[in-house]
Amino acid sequence: MGEIIAYIAMGTGWTVVMTFGSAAIGIVLGLPMLALAQSRFSAARGIYHAIVHVVRGIPTIVWLFIAFFGVGQLGITLSPVTASLLVLSIIATAYMAEIYRGGIQAVPAGQWEAAGALNLDQFSTLRFIIGPQLFRAVSPSVATQVIGLLKDSALVSTIGVADLVFRAGIMTQYHAHGLYMFGTAGLIYLALSLPIAAFSRNIHARITRRYALA
Repeated sequence: MGEIIAYIAMGTGWTVVMTFGSAAIGIVLGLPMLALAQSRFSAARGIYHAIVHVVRGIPTIVWLFIAFFGVGQLGITLSPVTASLLVLSIIATAYMAEIYRGGIQAVPAGQWEAAGALNLDQFSTLRFIIGPQLFRAVSPSVATQVIGLLKDSALVSTIGVADLVFRAGIMTQYHAHGLYMFGTAGLIYLALSLPIAAFSRNIHARITRRYALA
């Protein structure tokens, strides 16, 4: 049984790559998406809302099938890994942008006005006043989204990525004992998700204490 557990655990690598790779891309690309949402031009805001609604309104597994099976009909061939990372990154970007937008809206308008009264430029305002409050507001939601990506990453097994679920399925076919195989995979997912939640709580508490004392 030790060899079976080791085989399933080897899928952890792809699970981690899919989860944290797409999360990192989403965290970065969510910022220019936020710029669209905050634009003074209604067309830009309309584009933002259209993208977010389309991306979030279609199930992840459907996006995976479109990227892997559907795009091939256009003459574009994506490997299972590339298609999976692309889809999860797009989904992460849409959700992160909405998290950022909610965080911006949570900052009182008076904070912006106070920065203007102090003649702070936009960069200084974002760095010293808005940024810390935004980070404190969004950090729990970002962690929740990363955990959501971790769970969504299990779907990449449907297009052939050898992640935890894929390997647990292979072992179930050869040795049966599906409860044992997928239970092992479930425990590994739990072991990955708990530190994310703990890290988020720690960061949120540190920021709260720091700016409460400032």
